[in-house]
This record gives sequence, C-alpha cells and structure tokens, in this order.
Amino acid sequence: MSDETVTLTVNRTGESHEFPVLHGTEGPGTIDISKLYGKTGLFTYDQGFVSTASCNSSITYIDGDEGILRYRGYPIEQLAAKCAYTEVAYLLMYGDLPNSEQHDKFVTDMHRYAMINESLTNFFKGFRYDSHPMAMMVGVMGSLSAFYHDSLDINNPEHREFSAQRMIAKVPTIAAAAYKRNNGEPFVYPRNEYEYCGNFLRMMFSTPCCDFKLDPVAERALNVLFILHADHEQNASTSTVRLAASSGANPFTCISAGIASLWGPAHGGANEAVLDMLHEIGDVKNIPAYIERAKDKDDPFRLMGFGHRVYKNYDPRAKIIREVADEVLERYVGEDTPLFDLARELERIALEDDYFVERKLYPNVDFYSGIIYRALGFPKNMFTPLFAIARTSGWVSHWMEMMDDPSNRIGRPRQLYDGEAERSHVAMQYRK
Repeated sequence: MSDETVTLTVNRTGESHEFPVLHGTEGPGTIDISKLYGKTGLFTYDQGFVSTASCNSSITYIDGDEGILRYRGYPIEQLAAKCAYTEVAYLLMYGDLPNSEQHDKFVTDMHRYAMINESLTNFFKGFRYDSHPMAMMVGVMGSLSAFYHDSLDINNPEHREFSAQRMIAKVPTIAAAAYKRNNGEPFVYPRNEYEYCGNFLRMMFSTPCCDFKLDPVAERALNVLFILHADHEQNASTSTVRLAASSGANPFTCISAGIASLWGPAHGGANEAVLDMLHEIGDVKNIPAYIERAKDKDDPFRLMGFGHRVYKNYDPRAKIIREVADEVLERYVGEDTPLFDLARELERIALEDDYFVERKLYPNVDFYSGIIYRALGFPKNMFTPLFAIARTSGWVSHWMEMMDDPSNRIGRPRQLYDGEAERSHVAMQYRK
C-alpha cells in the first residue's frame, strides 16, 4: 500500500475522484477501482482483461518485457534444473521448497492418494472408445466430488489440503486411464516405488505382457516439462478455477472447470497446433513461402508457437525446453529428425526476419513441447492432458490461496451492453 493516487475527471459532470494505487513486491502498480461505480456510475471496459488485476497472489511472478518467470520467488531456470516436480508442487502449495522430511511425507501422500476408486473404471468404459482424453478428464475429475464427502468442507483447512493433494496425486492416473481407454488396453495401477513422472510413464506405456523399463531421459524430460507448465499466473484456466471457486463450488468441480478451459486451442492446445503447422509446412524449402503468408494480414495462416500474450521477450520456458528437446530427440529419433530440423530452421529464419523481431514474436513454450511429447511416444490428443497434469498443482495452489483470503468475493464481471433498447411486445400475427 502507498499514498500514491490517480485522479479521474468525468468531463460530463466536471467531478474529479481519486483512486489509490496499490504496489506489490514487484511489477507495475495497480489502480484500485473497486469504488469506481459507486463514485461515478461508470464501469471500466477491458476486453480480455489485458490491463485488469482480478486478485492479489503470492504464487507466481511474470515480467513479460524482461522474460522473467518465478514461482514463489524462485527463477524457473533454477527450479527446472535442480528440482523434482513434487518439490515444485509443494512449493506452489505451501510457499517454500520442502526439506527432505517434508518432501518424503508429501511423496508418501501422493502415493497414498494416487489410486482412483475402482468404480471409476466403469465410468471410463462408459465413454466412447475414441473420446478425447480431455473430455474424459473433465468428467472424471468433476465426479471425484461424489467419492469424497468426508473432505468437501471448503471452510476446513484440513479438508482443503486433502482435496488438493488428492487431485495432484490422481490426475496422472486419470490421464493414463483415458489413454488406455482410447487404445483398448487394460488400466495400469500406480506403484509406490516410482516417482511422480516415472509412475505416469509406467501407467501410460506398460502392459501386463512385459516388464516396464523406465528411461531416465524420458523421466527427466517429463519432469522439466511438468515444472515449466506448473503455473503461469492468472491465465485463462487459472482464472476459470478462481471464478468457479468464488461461488463456493467444491474443489473437484473447480479443477474440472480449469481442465475444460485449458482444452481450448488458444490455451493448452497450442502445442498440438504447432505440430499441425509443421506438418503443413512439410519441408524446409517451403519455410520462406509460409513466412510470407504469416506476414500477410489477409492470409489466415499464422505461425503457431511464436509470440505470447504476456511475454514481449523470449519466453524463458522456451529456452529451457529447447535444451530438453535436443536431448530427447538425440535419444529417441536421432539428431537428423526432419520435424525437429524443420522447427529449428523455422525458428532461425523467423528470428532473423524484421517483421517478427520488431513485433517481438519469439518462440514460446508450445513451440517445442509437442515435438518432445511426440518423440516420447505420446499421441497428439494426449498433449493437452499432459499440460493439465502439470498445471493441476498450480490450480490447486491458487484455489487454496483464494480460500484462505478473508476478502474473497464471488466473481461478477460487468459488461458494456450494446443490444436493443427497450421495446414493446408485438403479437405473433403482427410480427414481420
């Protein structure tokens, strides 16, 4: 809080009103307009909430101009290089990195909650064999509220913690079961001797027919990707979780709403779109023509995986993920993979083009993540579920933070109405 204010003058009435400017630990100041309507009878108009802070949060900090991303103050580069995903999930939930005793207990809790109720296997069988995994995840996550009546009191801190841990623990099991349903294979149960990412890989790719051998390269790559995707401030899906939670809805329903929001191609489905684009380009020799198409505002083609709503610099996650891509591609398909070569050449040409440089359209995290997932053996329809697994720790952390905030109010955005003015009813026989 500071003594800084801004003054708004309404020309129509000549009245002036002062509004306080709030300052957080870092980042731009925020004008508190909560009393704007009461003082002036006016709303603000901010389509897409590009300049609106909807809450205060101590979880994630982003500086888009400088390309900075930090979880609870820790730079994403350090966390991705040195931490297990479970450490980062703990950090997001509780505010500090765990010591060894805290981490051991958290991992034990993850193992305890990783299984899903056996009744849910029949739920999966009720979906069509070719249902999108995200459709199944939305339904199954929401249905968990029907199984845990003992811990649904959102005003009870212990219940909130149980629910949050259950969701982080169960979401890989749910995603893997959706994949198995698509492929007509038997479900694979989690095993406690595996870590979080290794357990998921085993549930995805093992069968009763043979022993499963966990590749440490794949496990490490997935660990890094999950850390990079764990949280990203007030994005569309996190804001959806918060808006649903503001009504007092149970946590499983709120996270289900977040999964539904993430499913959108402009959000969690962007890495699928990158892969589709690379297949459309097809060959390195075609890149210049597609670059020119991307610069033509009358052409519907767009370079997917370039630019970001927040980052006006190189996405810090993209720098990390590019190194992971090199390691994975070398391990699984060799350094000469055509798709990866195409992606690297597209990146090089785009970053040397004044059009993209001037508009700060740098590669983002989606540009390489789909290629990595593909190399690891994940089908394209599992890319967004992988995102949902990683982001669940962020969602539940924001949900817990919101539930702890005594000033929490139900979300109620306003609108600029531009429909018909009042008019009178006309009997049907007289309507044109």
